[in-house]
Amino acid sequence: MLYFSRFKMILIWLAVAATVIFAAPNLFSASTLAKLPDWVPKRQMTLGLDLQGGSHILLRMDPNDLTKDRLETTRDQIRTLLRDAKIGYTGLAGSGRTVQVRITDPGQVDAAKTALKTLTDPVAAGLFSGGSVQEMSLDDSEPGLLKFTVSDAGIKYRTSTALAQSLEVVERRVNELGTTEPIVQRQGDDRILVQVPGLQDPQRLKEILGQTAKLTFQMVDQSMPVQDALNGRPPAGSSVLYSQDDPPVPYLIENRVIVSGENLVDAQATYNSQTNEPVVSFTFDSKGAARFGQATSQNVGKLFAIILDNQVISAPQIREPILGGSGQISGNFTAESANDLAVLLRAGALPATLTVIEERTVGPGLGEDSIHAGKVAGVIGSILVVVFMFVAYGFLGFIANIALAVHVAMIIALLSLLGATLTLPGIAGIVLTIGMAVDSNVLIYERIREERRNGRSVIQAIDTGFSKALATIVDSNVTSLIATVVLFWLGTGPVKGFAVTFAIGILTTVFTAFTFTRLLVSIWLRRARPKELPRAPVTFVPPGTRIPFMGIRRWTFALSSVLSILAVVLFMTVDINYGIDFKGGSLIEVQAKDGTADIADIRGRLSELNIGEVQVQQFGDPNDVLIRVGTQEGGENAEQTVIDKVRGELQDHYDFRRVEVVGPTVSGELAKQGTIAMLIALLGILVYVWFRFEWQFAVGAIIATVHDVVMTIGFFVITGLEFNQSSLAAILTIIGYSLNDTIVVYDRVREDLRKYKRMPLPQLLNNAINETLSRTTLTSVTTMLALLALVLFGGEVIRSFTLAMLFGVVFGTYSSIFIAAPLLILFKLRPETATADEEKPVSGGKAMAT
Repeated sequence: MLYFSRFKMILIWLAVAATVIFAAPNLFSASTLAKLPDWVPKRQMTLGLDLQGGSHILLRMDPNDLTKDRLETTRDQIRTLLRDAKIGYTGLAGSGRTVQVRITDPGQVDAAKTALKTLTDPVAAGLFSGGSVQEMSLDDSEPGLLKFTVSDAGIKYRTSTALAQSLEVVERRVNELGTTEPIVQRQGDDRILVQVPGLQDPQRLKEILGQTAKLTFQMVDQSMPVQDALNGRPPAGSSVLYSQDDPPVPYLIENRVIVSGENLVDAQATYNSQTNEPVVSFTFDSKGAARFGQATSQNVGKLFAIILDNQVISAPQIREPILGGSGQISGNFTAESANDLAVLLRAGALPATLTVIEERTVGPGLGEDSIHAGKVAGVIGSILVVVFMFVAYGFLGFIANIALAVHVAMIIALLSLLGATLTLPGIAGIVLTIGMAVDSNVLIYERIREERRNGRSVIQAIDTGFSKALATIVDSNVTSLIATVVLFWLGTGPVKGFAVTFAIGILTTVFTAFTFTRLLVSIWLRRARPKELPRAPVTFVPPGTRIPFMGIRRWTFALSSVLSILAVVLFMTVDINYGIDFKGGSLIEVQAKDGTADIADIRGRLSELNIGEVQVQQFGDPNDVLIRVGTQEGGENAEQTVIDKVRGELQDHYDFRRVEVVGPTVSGELAKQGTIAMLIALLGILVYVWFRFEWQFAVGAIIATVHDVVMTIGFFVITGLEFNQSSLAAILTIIGYSLNDTIVVYDRVREDLRKYKRMPLPQLLNNAINETLSRTTLTSVTTMLALLALVLFGGEVIRSFTLAMLFGVVFGTYSSIFIAAPLLILFKLRPETATADEEKPVSGGKAMAT
């Protein structure tokens, strides 16, 4: 195990060198890197929106809008086709998903079916079944009545097509804003995710994304005054539309569209040469120019309307034919609104309205504060762990610390190479892996010490220690990896960033602890040729410790049962402080521009807005305030209206540092995903432990883990900490950590079962726990030191996350000893037999094998 060929050594050192080279760009600014030669690696970690500021917006397309549009189109097609075929009809109407028409002459029914056959013809649909989809189905069971119904496959096809088109339009709109490296992705069957880093004005982005931008040019119906149309009934073929003015002005508009936005080839914000007012200049394609020229030539002296999303922008008079295919749209524009309209027109219209169902916006100031807090927590946590390892292992601790530095550099290098996004919880993941990375080294070093106490030489002890620790390291890290993979699969945004960082940390831990540390130890052995293992300044768990843990198992079972029942009762009777991730609503963090924030004033001003339940509390510094607004009854759009009202009320005196809005659709899904994530993680771990051990071990591990989850949930109830997606990430990580700890104990139990075949199980479990007690203690302390740095210096945003982790580590350590191990007795892993043949223990709490 300690021999390395020259080729292996070269590969390991090359891996370390590559790690340093690819991680180094993160130490320099972008301007400094730009001055370096092109062959030098310059790729840095991508910072998440919570670190560099920006907006995360999730848009949803409503399939009902598409169905409605399809019905209107079908109705128009039926009218046109029957008229062209000279077939009489009546009762043409649509409702739900069906359009029906009655043929007046029974003898023309077959001719009508033939004329309308194109409505039920399959359309090409690419990946759909058979390569085509029948959008409409015909029901002619009632004589003379034809019913055309939109099929489920047709709705799915329309939604998929519209979403693909919307994705292109949204991407063009975002790119037109000139932002750097925006992300526009399809998510699921009916959603689009937009992430724009560094955006200073998220409100403008939402307004641009939320407009359908359907532009039409239509004639104004001047056959009757608009007021008469409002009081009575508009003429056939005309409708009343309103302007964008305040108050809005009604216009009677002919339904016939002269030219639509589809015929635009360009639109630019400019200024009117006579009035110097902002306008939007447009240019039509040849088809649009011909239509527009013909219409203006035939209607000189009449009014025509420029309509955007069923609102009249302006209704100028046609003074002369417009034949050049270009013109201007004037209105009450500012320079910015004219530019935004030009952006919308250039990007094209959306096929259906997109609704904002989730928004997470972070100001650049908060992002800088989060980076600073993360760096401080990381440095302090690293120092604490490094000092502790040196105190616990002396020179071997020094070697472990070198491996730890390579471990952190490797995480940063891989994040940079993969282009993975580093989020604030991701920083917490790095700090946490610093605490957990030493676990593998602790496992190895404790095994080496044990083998040395059993009489092996220094070289033999080190070689055997590395060899025997391998299986335990793999098992303990795989269980953590299972929980992390589930977290990545079902998590979103920053939580997924934490999962990526933590998963990379788990994988690099195995390399640095088992390969790189082993290489450093082998080099030290060859050069120093030590006669004894290096002494540690402090011994935390003396050799030969024999604590009778199993003797108090009934008391610990009783205590855990009482606490678990209490936690469940509290959870069912006391409302847990759910965050907006799970109950919906809005969360706004503001900072006073001058002096201390006046919480009473904020609460009073917001209570007058009629926006429902409002909570206002100090958050961190005296000038920081956190505002929570409950879910609105009006649905997704009402949630966005709340933000507009709060912003309008407070923006003069407060900077908006963070805005999170989660609509009822997303909050329900997140709650469901959280439950599924827990169950899948537990199931995956159960299967793995069962496969690697026996069923008693698997069930015992799951019960102990469920105990830790219940305790952590009880902790949230008692403390009133907010339970959000990050809290869910904490629980899933606790599951991984608790199993990690339990597997170490179980691995020693399995080894001792093979060694001491007739030893009573309680005594064997006592031996196994005492043998691994030093490792359990040291790993828990290092992890808690790293988490404590996060709690104290990581900032308010992740405090509930790190507090839950700290609590979970304590109870995870407790459950491994006092729950997971004693359950093996309860499940009769080894029947209590032949106590008369019980082997006599020797020093260190061990027994002689027979």
